[in-house]
Amino acid sequence: MRCVGIIPVRMASVRFPGKPLAPILGVSMLEHVYQRSRLCRRLDEVVVATCDDDIRAAAETFGARVVMTSHRHERAAERVAEAAAAIETDVVVLIQGDEPLVQPQMLEELLTPLEEDPALQCTNLMMLVGEEDARDPDQIKVVCDRARNALYMSREPVPSPQRGAVTQWGRQVGLIAFRKAFLLQLMALSPTPLEQAESVDMLRALEHGFPVRMVTTRHHTHPVDTPADVAIVETLMQADQWLASYAALGQARHG
Repeated sequence: MRCVGIIPVRMASVRFPGKPLAPILGVSMLEHVYQRSRLCRRLDEVVVATCDDDIRAAAETFGARVVMTSHRHERAAERVAEAAAAIETDVVVLIQGDEPLVQPQMLEELLTPLEEDPALQCTNLMMLVGEEDARDPDQIKVVCDRARNALYMSREPVPSPQRGAVTQWGRQVGLIAFRKAFLLQLMALSPTPLEQAESVDMLRALEHGFPVRMVTTRHHTHPVDTPADVAIVETLMQADQWLASYAALGQARHG
Protein backbone atom coordinates (compact mmCIF):
# COMPACT_ATOMS: atom_id res chain seq x y z
CA MET A 1 0.00 0.00 0.00
CA ARG A 2 1.66 3.18 -1.19
CA CYS A 3 1.03 6.18 1.08
CA VAL A 4 1.82 9.81 0.30
CA GLY A 5 1.50 12.69 2.74
CA ILE A 6 0.37 16.03 1.32
CA ILE A 7 0.72 19.29 3.26
CA PRO A 8 -1.77 21.93 2.01
CA VAL A 9 -0.57 25.47 2.78
CA ARG A 10 -1.22 29.04 1.67
CA MET A 11 -0.05 32.46 2.80
CA ALA A 12 -3.53 34.03 3.05
CA SER A 13 -4.60 33.22 6.60
CA VAL A 14 -7.09 35.69 8.09
CA ARG A 15 -5.90 35.24 11.68
CA PHE A 16 -2.21 34.75 10.88
CA PRO A 17 -1.06 35.92 7.42
CA GLY A 18 2.06 34.14 6.22
CA LYS A 19 1.62 31.45 8.87
CA PRO A 20 3.36 28.56 7.01
CA LEU A 21 6.67 30.45 6.94
CA ALA A 22 6.48 31.75 10.53
CA PRO A 23 9.72 30.83 12.36
CA ILE A 24 9.54 28.39 15.27
CA LEU A 25 12.87 27.98 17.07
CA GLY A 26 14.61 29.27 13.95
CA VAL A 27 12.88 26.93 11.49
CA SER A 28 9.74 27.69 9.48
CA MET A 29 6.54 26.02 10.62
CA LEU A 30 6.20 24.37 7.22
CA GLU A 31 9.63 22.78 7.48
CA HIS A 32 8.84 21.44 10.95
CA VAL A 33 5.71 19.77 9.57
CA TYR A 34 7.52 18.42 6.52
CA GLN A 35 10.59 17.06 8.29
CA ARG A 36 8.64 15.47 11.11
CA SER A 37 6.19 13.84 8.69
CA ARG A 38 9.09 12.34 6.74
CA LEU A 39 10.16 10.52 9.89
CA CYS A 40 7.13 8.24 9.50
CA ARG A 41 8.38 5.12 7.71
CA ARG A 42 4.91 4.29 6.40
CA LEU A 43 4.89 7.39 4.22
CA ASP A 44 6.58 6.79 0.88
CA GLU A 45 6.73 10.52 0.13
CA VAL A 46 5.72 13.89 1.59
CA VAL A 47 4.59 16.63 -0.80
CA VAL A 48 3.75 20.32 -0.29
CA ALA A 49 0.62 21.61 -2.08
CA THR A 50 0.33 25.38 -2.40
CA CYS A 51 -0.85 28.24 -4.59
CA ASP A 52 1.91 30.62 -3.43
CA ASP A 53 5.31 31.11 -5.06
CA ASP A 54 6.84 32.20 -1.73
CA ILE A 55 5.91 28.87 -0.19
CA ARG A 56 7.15 26.96 -3.24
CA ALA A 57 10.52 28.69 -3.03
CA ALA A 58 10.84 28.07 0.71
CA ALA A 59 9.84 24.41 0.43
CA GLU A 60 12.31 23.76 -2.35
CA THR A 61 15.17 25.04 -0.18
CA PHE A 62 14.65 22.12 2.20
CA GLY A 63 14.16 19.59 -0.59
CA ALA A 64 10.39 19.22 -0.65
CA ARG A 65 8.52 18.28 -3.79
CA VAL A 66 5.95 21.01 -4.46
CA VAL A 67 2.71 20.76 -6.42
CA MET A 68 1.21 24.10 -7.40
CA THR A 69 -2.58 24.27 -7.01
CA SER A 70 -5.42 26.69 -7.65
CA HIS A 71 -5.75 29.76 -5.43
CA ARG A 72 -9.55 29.29 -5.40
CA HIS A 73 -9.71 26.41 -2.90
CA GLU A 74 -11.55 27.14 0.35
CA ARG A 75 -10.90 23.73 1.90
CA ALA A 76 -7.58 22.04 2.64
CA ALA A 77 -9.00 18.74 1.41
CA GLU A 78 -9.83 20.30 -1.97
CA ARG A 79 -6.22 21.48 -2.37
CA VAL A 80 -4.95 18.04 -1.39
CA ALA A 81 -7.29 16.36 -3.86
CA GLU A 82 -6.04 18.53 -6.72
CA ALA A 83 -2.43 17.67 -5.88
CA ALA A 84 -3.20 13.97 -5.34
CA ALA A 85 -4.87 13.59 -8.73
CA ALA A 86 -1.46 13.59 -10.43
CA ILE A 87 0.34 11.47 -7.82
CA GLU A 88 0.56 7.69 -7.99
CA THR A 89 -0.55 6.42 -4.59
CA ASP A 90 -3.13 4.23 -2.86
CA VAL A 91 -3.57 6.38 0.24
CA VAL A 92 -3.34 10.15 0.65
CA VAL A 93 -2.64 11.63 4.07
CA LEU A 94 -3.73 15.23 4.57
CA ILE A 95 -1.22 16.77 6.98
CA GLN A 96 -2.32 20.23 8.05
CA GLY A 97 0.50 22.75 7.76
CA ASP A 98 -0.29 24.26 11.16
CA GLU A 99 0.53 21.07 13.11
CA PRO A 100 4.27 21.61 13.77
CA LEU A 101 4.24 19.10 16.65
CA VAL A 102 3.12 16.20 14.46
CA GLN A 103 4.92 12.98 15.41
CA PRO A 104 5.63 9.95 13.23
CA GLN A 105 3.72 7.68 15.63
CA MET A 106 0.57 9.73 15.05
CA LEU A 107 0.76 9.09 11.32
CA GLU A 108 1.33 5.39 11.95
CA GLU A 109 -1.76 5.28 14.19
CA LEU A 110 -3.77 6.97 11.45
CA LEU A 111 -2.72 4.50 8.75
CA THR A 112 -3.04 1.25 10.71
CA PRO A 113 -6.86 0.92 10.41
CA LEU A 114 -6.67 1.36 6.63
CA GLU A 115 -4.10 -1.41 6.42
CA GLU A 116 -6.18 -3.71 8.60
CA ASP A 117 -9.57 -3.07 6.95
CA PRO A 118 -9.62 -2.87 3.12
CA ALA A 119 -13.23 -1.60 3.20
CA LEU A 120 -12.35 1.44 5.30
CA GLN A 121 -12.02 4.60 3.20
CA CYS A 122 -11.06 7.37 5.62
CA THR A 123 -9.50 7.86 9.06
CA ASN A 124 -9.03 11.02 11.12
CA LEU A 125 -6.89 11.45 14.23
CA MET A 126 -8.35 12.90 17.43
CA MET A 127 -7.11 13.60 20.94
CA LEU A 128 -8.94 14.06 24.24
CA VAL A 129 -9.08 17.57 25.73
CA GLY A 130 -10.64 19.36 28.70
CA GLU A 131 -13.40 21.93 28.87
CA GLU A 132 -11.17 24.95 28.20
CA ASP A 133 -10.10 23.50 24.86
CA ALA A 134 -13.64 22.34 24.15
CA ARG A 135 -14.87 25.94 24.36
CA ASP A 136 -12.17 27.19 21.95
CA PRO A 137 -13.81 27.80 18.53
CA ASP A 138 -10.46 27.28 16.81
CA GLN A 139 -10.50 23.64 17.92
CA ILE A 140 -12.88 21.26 16.16
CA LYS A 141 -14.71 18.91 18.49
CA VAL A 142 -15.85 15.43 17.46
CA VAL A 143 -18.75 13.27 18.65
CA CYS A 144 -18.39 9.55 17.83
CA ASP A 145 -20.60 6.48 17.77
CA ARG A 146 -19.69 3.22 19.53
CA ALA A 147 -17.69 2.05 16.53
CA ARG A 148 -15.57 5.23 16.75
CA ASN A 149 -17.04 6.66 13.57
CA ALA A 150 -17.66 10.40 13.66
CA LEU A 151 -21.26 11.47 14.19
CA TYR A 152 -20.63 15.21 14.01
CA MET A 153 -17.85 17.79 14.15
CA SER A 154 -18.29 21.31 15.49
CA ARG A 155 -16.45 24.39 16.65
CA GLU A 156 -18.90 24.47 19.55
CA PRO A 157 -18.34 22.32 22.68
CA VAL A 158 -20.21 19.14 21.75
CA PRO A 159 -21.49 17.29 23.66
CA SER A 160 -22.74 20.11 25.86
CA PRO A 161 -20.79 20.65 29.09
CA GLN A 162 -23.81 22.25 30.78
CA ARG A 163 -24.96 19.23 32.79
CA GLY A 164 -21.49 18.28 33.99
CA ALA A 165 -21.66 14.70 32.69
CA VAL A 166 -18.75 15.15 30.27
CA THR A 167 -15.17 15.57 31.48
CA GLN A 168 -13.30 15.03 28.21
CA TRP A 169 -14.01 16.00 24.63
CA GLY A 170 -12.62 14.69 21.36
CA ARG A 171 -10.66 17.26 19.36
CA GLN A 172 -9.94 16.69 15.70
CA VAL A 173 -6.24 16.66 14.86
CA GLY A 174 -5.34 17.89 11.38
CA LEU A 175 -4.22 14.48 10.15
CA ILE A 176 -6.67 12.69 7.83
CA ALA A 177 -5.99 9.62 5.66
CA PHE A 178 -8.05 8.82 2.56
CA ARG A 179 -7.92 6.13 -0.03
CA LYS A 180 -7.12 8.20 -3.10
CA ALA A 181 -10.20 7.22 -5.09
CA PHE A 182 -12.46 8.13 -2.17
CA LEU A 183 -10.80 11.53 -1.70
CA LEU A 184 -11.28 12.40 -5.37
CA GLN A 185 -14.89 11.21 -5.24
CA LEU A 186 -15.62 13.20 -2.09
CA MET A 187 -14.09 16.46 -3.29
CA ALA A 188 -16.00 16.20 -6.58
CA LEU A 189 -19.23 16.53 -4.58
CA SER A 190 -20.73 19.93 -3.86
CA PRO A 191 -19.97 21.58 -0.51
CA THR A 192 -22.64 20.83 2.08
CA PRO A 193 -24.58 23.17 4.42
CA LEU A 194 -23.03 21.96 7.68
CA GLU A 195 -19.55 21.92 6.16
CA GLN A 196 -19.98 25.57 5.26
CA ALA A 197 -21.62 26.54 8.56
CA GLU A 198 -18.87 24.97 10.69
CA SER A 199 -16.03 25.43 8.16
CA VAL A 200 -15.04 21.79 8.65
CA ASP A 201 -13.94 19.76 5.60
CA MET A 202 -14.96 16.35 6.91
CA LEU A 203 -18.59 17.30 7.39
CA ARG A 204 -18.92 16.91 3.62
CA ALA A 205 -18.25 13.20 4.08
CA LEU A 206 -20.67 12.88 7.01
CA GLU A 207 -23.45 14.79 5.29
CA HIS A 208 -23.16 12.54 2.24
CA GLY A 209 -23.35 9.46 4.47
CA PHE A 210 -19.71 8.35 4.30
CA PRO A 211 -18.15 7.05 7.54
CA VAL A 212 -15.06 8.71 8.99
CA ARG A 213 -13.22 6.48 11.45
CA MET A 214 -11.76 8.46 14.33
CA VAL A 215 -8.47 7.25 15.81
CA THR A 216 -7.60 8.45 19.30
CA THR A 217 -3.97 9.34 19.96
CA ARG A 218 -2.27 9.91 23.30
CA HIS A 219 0.49 11.93 21.66
CA HIS A 220 0.21 15.62 22.43
CA THR A 221 -0.02 18.25 19.72
CA HIS A 222 -0.87 21.94 19.61
CA PRO A 223 -1.94 23.58 16.34
CA VAL A 224 -0.87 27.10 15.44
CA ASP A 225 -4.00 29.15 14.81
CA THR A 226 -2.75 32.60 15.87
CA PRO A 227 0.65 34.25 16.50
CA ALA A 228 0.19 33.62 20.23
CA ASP A 229 0.32 29.87 19.61
CA VAL A 230 3.93 30.10 18.39
CA ALA A 231 5.29 30.70 21.90
CA ILE A 232 3.29 27.74 23.25
CA VAL A 233 4.60 25.45 20.54
CA GLU A 234 8.18 26.61 21.05
CA THR A 235 7.96 25.71 24.75
CA LEU A 236 6.54 22.26 23.97
CA MET A 237 9.04 21.64 21.18
CA GLN A 238 12.10 22.35 23.31
CA ALA A 239 11.41 19.11 25.17
CA ASP A 240 10.68 17.22 21.96
CA GLN A 241 12.64 14.10 21.00
CA TRP A 242 12.31 14.65 17.25
CA LEU A 243 13.60 18.22 16.97
CA ALA A 244 17.31 17.38 17.04
CA SER A 245 17.01 15.16 13.95
CA TYR A 246 16.39 18.09 11.61
CA ALA A 247 16.51 21.48 13.39
CA ALA A 248 20.24 22.07 12.93
CA LEU A 249 19.92 21.84 9.15
CA GLY A 250 17.09 24.36 9.06
CA GLN A 251 18.82 26.77 11.40
CA ALA A 252 22.00 26.61 9.29
CA ARG A 253 20.07 27.61 6.17
CA HIS A 254 18.27 30.46 7.91
CA GLY A 255 21.31 31.56 9.88
